[in-house]
Amino acid sequence: MAVHHQATTRAPGARAVGARRPGHRVDLDGLRGLAIALVVVFHIWFGRVSGGVDVFLVLSGFFFTSMVLRRVERADGPVLRPLVVRTARRLYPAAVVVFGAVALWTVWDRPFTMWDATTRQLLASLAYVQNWELARTASDYAAADLSVSPLQHLWSMSVQVQFYVGVTAVVFLVAAACRRCGRRDLTTPVLVSVLAVAAAVSFAYAADIGRTHQGWAYYDTGARTWELAVGAIAGLVIGRVVLPAALRAASAVVGLAALVGCGFLVDGAAQFPGPAALVPVGAAMLLVLAGAGAPESRAPAVIRALESRPLQFLGSIAYPLYLWHWPILIAVLGTGHSVTVVTGSAVVVVSIALAVATRSWVEEPVHRRGAGRGALTALVTVGAIGLAAASATWQGSLDRATAQPTADVSADDRYPGALALVDGVPVPDAPMRPTVLDADLDLPQSTLDGCIADMTQREVISCEYGDPDATRTLALAGGSHAEHWLPALDRIGRDRGFAVVTYLKMGCPLDIGEPLLVDLPYPDCRDWSSDVLDILASDRPDWVFTTSTRPSPTEFGDVTPDAYLDVWARFSALALPVVAVRDTPWLSREGVPYRAADCLADGGDSESCGLPRSEVLSEIDPARAASLPFPSVVPVDFSDAVCGPDVCRVVEGNVLVYHDSHHLSATYVRSLVPVVDSTLGEVTGWW
Repeated sequence: MAVHHQATTRAPGARAVGARRPGHRVDLDGLRGLAIALVVVFHIWFGRVSGGVDVFLVLSGFFFTSMVLRRVERADGPVLRPLVVRTARRLYPAAVVVFGAVALWTVWDRPFTMWDATTRQLLASLAYVQNWELARTASDYAAADLSVSPLQHLWSMSVQVQFYVGVTAVVFLVAAACRRCGRRDLTTPVLVSVLAVAAAVSFAYAADIGRTHQGWAYYDTGARTWELAVGAIAGLVIGRVVLPAALRAASAVVGLAALVGCGFLVDGAAQFPGPAALVPVGAAMLLVLAGAGAPESRAPAVIRALESRPLQFLGSIAYPLYLWHWPILIAVLGTGHSVTVVTGSAVVVVSIALAVATRSWVEEPVHRRGAGRGALTALVTVGAIGLAAASATWQGSLDRATAQPTADVSADDRYPGALALVDGVPVPDAPMRPTVLDADLDLPQSTLDGCIADMTQREVISCEYGDPDATRTLALAGGSHAEHWLPALDRIGRDRGFAVVTYLKMGCPLDIGEPLLVDLPYPDCRDWSSDVLDILASDRPDWVFTTSTRPSPTEFGDVTPDAYLDVWARFSALALPVVAVRDTPWLSREGVPYRAADCLADGGDSESCGLPRSEVLSEIDPARAASLPFPSVVPVDFSDAVCGPDVCRVVEGNVLVYHDSHHLSATYVRSLVPVVDSTLGEVTGWW
């Protein structure tokens, strides 16, 4: 992580690790080293958030804000341009090297269908808006596997840079206002007051949004600002606060224990940056205070430990080590290796070696004055521009290639799709549809119409499909696995004369218990589901169509969660009949999801990219037994129209079954119309 030091850039001939400079907090270099050690260890071996990144945020606010204020107060010339140049020199050179390595690895090792996500994240990282890209896609930062972006960890850098921009503006405005009023002595007190208000507002916002949109809150700059602002306040007042020796020692011990234990005791991915983040932030502040104003000979033992050579060394490479460790981990997982003591240690060793090389050959030459500095700066600039241009070019070509909507091939005899499975319809030689590049866009009309609430939307969105003038109504309610049946239901509704009214929310099957989203609390889903049930009770559709199973979280096959039974009980009490459709198989190997299009683009075929049916589906639909107490709930199972007897393939009848790793493509669902039509007619008695 790029944490700005109080001292100015080193002259040629770097100081020895651990050596003191006047006014320099060597212990905070060690704190950075401890923080990066925790980040790396927890990412690699525990798959948890350690709290180390939160320490980096505190230290970034601590160093950067006080540095900006000093420059503004001592200014005898332009301030902003040198500040921007200095910050860019600290951030970009190492980052561009890592970005380039990630780009090369992606082109060399990843199927071209994955280049889109990488180029989008490269552009977002170069612009330091990666956190918003991840918030938009609700990425799970706690997990590391091949489905995760090798640039995902850079969200924190984006948050820091956005804070730098904001706090620089605040410092300039406050300093200018105080000068104009002839009270330059008030600059620091006013600035502390402004930052305190910002921290309080941000903390309240983080606590509130974390209760409803945790996936978004984790990456939200507004929710993270309080952590940086606390550090900034400390940087401005630290010289005025010196604790008694005994209190310094106690603070150091408590701070160290809280920081080291944070990752084990607090589920940061599920709770940060809300009130639980007070643990790592408070730990960092205790350690900052414990080392303030203490003569070296009388510093607490913990502070002297932070000044030890190993932690000083890690602190000196903290930023490049942070940049390198995550993509190296993702690359190793991409080779099929799981994380063991050996492979994890290899990731650590390689990451440290690359970090040292980056510091020695990139960072330090850029900071030294001399002829080489200009050449290397120019090279980094060209590299950054080249990466941006290449990413934008690929994005543009991909947009042009997929500009047209996916063609409806349901009337084309070359594309029998599901009918090849259920009726044995011959499959002629024809190119697969949708193509691997079109797969992502082969979506239900409700997604294209904005008729499914995303993970940040609380309100219920309702749209109408099928025959809008019909007197019979089928309500399609739940998450995206209910939604992906809409292309068939819409067509059948138009042909058979019934309306399909949608009540859909991403990642939210009807659940009025304690729903989770990627193992994180999703209370918004519970409240949304409760509202949908109230609406259905009032509107009284003739039938409700929703999902009845999920993949088993602990073993092969699928299950009907207890939470679904609670919803079925509500429907039974309301006397609303339910079509409970069995969920379709999810593509994953050893718990790592993969997209069908990626597997095919990487040289796989329909069968090798599929999965054994026995792994993803139980022998008997679990909803059969689960629905027995609820006579109005009718389980239906289309598994034989998606999977063969032994293998769930990813292409059937020249049609790609999945548009990603677990949603059916709209084209394949349209090929299911005869199957769904026959079953619905039998269940509802409408035809």
